[in-house]
Amino acid sequence: MSTKDRGTKGDILLDMKDIVIDGFSDERWHEIIKGVDLTLKRGEVLGLIGESGAGKSTLGLAAMGFARPGCRLTSGEIVFDGMELRAMPEKQKQKLWGTRIAYVAQSAAAAFNPAHKLIDQTIESSIRNGAVSEKEAQADAIELYRAMQLPDPENIGFRFPHQVSGGQLQRAMTAMAMASRPDLIIFDEPTTALDVTTQVNVLAAMRDAVERFNTAAIYITHDLAVVAQMADRIKVLRYGVEMEEAETRKMLKTPENAYTKSLWSVRSIHKKPETSDDNILQIQGVDAAYGKGENVLHDVNISVPRGKTVAIVGESGSGKSTTARVVTGLLPPNKGKVLFNGEVLPAQLKDRSKDQLRRIQMIYQMADTAMNPRQTIGEIIGRPLEFYTGLKGRAQEAKVIELLQMIELDDSFLDRLPNELSGGQKQRVCIARALAANPEVIICDEVTSALDQIVQEGILQLLLKLQKDLDVSYIFITHDIATVQAISDEIVVMLEGEVVEQGLKTQIMEPPYPDYTKLLLSSVPEMDPDWLTNLLKERGEA
Repeated sequence: MSTKDRGTKGDILLDMKDIVIDGFSDERWHEIIKGVDLTLKRGEVLGLIGESGAGKSTLGLAAMGFARPGCRLTSGEIVFDGMELRAMPEKQKQKLWGTRIAYVAQSAAAAFNPAHKLIDQTIESSIRNGAVSEKEAQADAIELYRAMQLPDPENIGFRFPHQVSGGQLQRAMTAMAMASRPDLIIFDEPTTALDVTTQVNVLAAMRDAVERFNTAAIYITHDLAVVAQMADRIKVLRYGVEMEEAETRKMLKTPENAYTKSLWSVRSIHKKPETSDDNILQIQGVDAAYGKGENVLHDVNISVPRGKTVAIVGESGSGKSTTARVVTGLLPPNKGKVLFNGEVLPAQLKDRSKDQLRRIQMIYQMADTAMNPRQTIGEIIGRPLEFYTGLKGRAQEAKVIELLQMIELDDSFLDRLPNELSGGQKQRVCIARALAANPEVIICDEVTSALDQIVQEGILQLLLKLQKDLDVSYIFITHDIATVQAISDEIVVMLEGEVVEQGLKTQIMEPPYPDYTKLLLSSVPEMDPDWLTNLLKERGEA
């Protein structure tokens, strides 16, 4: 599929001047973007970085002439290809969205309609604008799936969203955004949910697509090493104010602003690994499958020492989250067993006692979807207290306040709703909800992957403090090798449903490496704009 010649590479495509955006919270409007300028040329990629609450996504959406619910564009100019978007009628803007301006969200699961096949949603905008026939659009979608390194590209589009992994869904969403060959794409944390090996391929595919189709892009991320591979320029935001903007190489080498320098220096946690023969939880010889399909776990054996952290790493589809589902009783194994304190746990959740349920809790990746948006924070933390301990009324409230203090929040959060909290605050609330059950094991499923690096560090420090204070054990499921290095005592490496390596962190993270572990470690992005190019050359993929 070709795109119309809408301009020459290097021409100004987007010009935003003195943008002011208000947000509504605490029963009043207040500025969240405070007079920011943004200019983007055709074929150029601008990286937007900053910690949670900086206004990155809000500014990125404003580039479409859009303000999310609870926000309003108060003043400023947004000129896209000569058209003033703020003055444009809503219906006219909507014709641009999905055709000339596309958006790739962080949560692919929320972006797809679960009732429709992937390919139907991928080609919808191309069919709607009448550019091609359905047959041509489907053929192009398959080529895009191939470019995005999706497995079985000829057939994967005919699956429903729930039938593919999170990483595959994220790549399908990028293909959907590219289908109409837009002039501008806003990438909002598009690789957050991807493991490092998949991320390499997706970053390369996105960079190639942007260059091939002369597409301009705004790349929003909290991952500095990723933005170094994608962006020509970087703009740093904090509390809705621009801190600094510069060409990428200059920004990485000599940042001028003190805040920018602080972003460059995060991730200082390096836990000294410890081990113990006192295993609180053991997974023994587990095979597991979904429905009547083939096994996705094969003879999995993992031990979790009391009061320690075992990190389970591996690419998308390796079996990390499936292992967690077996431990929690959500997926009964076909073979094998899970032991807790030496006793076999019932395979199914419904057969476990309330006390068995209490002892193993889970914290999920997306705090947004893990909490009821209509419940207050006090209610969210209070429900497990009532369920497991019977606490009600003032006694419950006192315990909720105690839990809030444990996660370094205060009683002012009791009556707030989840949408009034930052991403880091939401994840802290999810931690408090898990702690309300007084568990002995907490499964952390990618709990920091959606957070910026400063907030990530705060959450990891909190989890380490809680582990020390409460002697709780963690199973930490992650694709982030930096997180593994920061928090783990032991590491389990999984591939295609099997455990391929396990041991103390010091053993796993030092050479010589098995081939797959070497692949994982070599795929961790570095703060070098040439890292991705050099890696692809080494692998013969450039």
